Amino acid sequence: MDKKIADGTNTLFYREEGSGLPVVLLHGFAEDGAIWSNQSDYLRSGFRLIIPDLPGTGDSIPTSYSSASSPTPTSQSSAANISMESMAENVLTILNHEGIDKCVLIGHSMGGYATLAFAEKYPDRLKGFGLFHSTAYPDSEEKKSARRKSIDFIRNNGSAPFIRQSTPNLFAAGTRTSRPDLIQSTIDRYSGFAPKALIAWYEAMIRRPDRTAVLRDAATPVLFVIGKDDQAVLPEQTLQQSHLPSLTHIHILQRSAHMGMLEEPDKSNGLLQSFLNFVIHT
Repeated sequence: MDKKIADGTNTLFYREEGSGLPVVLLHGFAEDGAIWSNQSDYLRSGFRLIIPDLPGTGDSIPTSYSSASSPTPTSQSSAANISMESMAENVLTILNHEGIDKCVLIGHSMGGYATLAFAEKYPDRLKGFGLFHSTAYPDSEEKKSARRKSIDFIRNNGSAPFIRQSTPNLFAAGTRTSRPDLIQSTIDRYSGFAPKALIAWYEAMIRRPDRTAVLRDAATPVLFVIGKDDQAVLPEQTLQQSHLPSLTHIHILQRSAHMGMLEEPDKSNGLLQSFLNFVIHT
């Protein structure tokens, strides 16, 4: 079921499916909730899924970001209003609206950064959380520089050329060879992204702090999903963090890079189901 929470200026859109343990799936950068479609089709028979479009994408477009033709934010404050903390508040708004006391929160890439922000501020609202191709480390100076170059590219060229250029690198070499249709469909879906949103999200990721302490202090099970060929979130860095929580589930997708939910959907579905069943019985 499609749902919206409106405050008169902006709208927060999300999908609710199934029943059982509440599970919130957060998408990553330059995506929307549909990135989890393989997982929602599989998991909705046993779990209550909440899948938002984070502000800036899908049907959750802030008024100031609604024009895809204008590549720069309308003001400095419009970019500053998007943060990992604000995304965590969006999750809280949905949980409160739905009357959900506790959930499992799983985030892909940028969605994982928002998951950590939520876990830091509202640990009592979680039964478990997961980082799907994501990290608690802040950006290195090299990563910040690369993001700023991407911001400049988007400002100068718009979203579509950026998506065409960056998307293939998120997939493993084997996927690029065997599934060019998958990559092209991903490009087609997200080429119309509002440049303002991409820029704001990049700036939010640059600003985010180190949240390894959230992992160290976690009182619930924590899931790590790693892509063997991931160049965006390096496997060795994720493995360095995986020992921090007291109760950890680790899965390495051998044929994936940064998009395991698309590259290996069956394995992704199975490991998510296994983790959620563990949470239920913990």
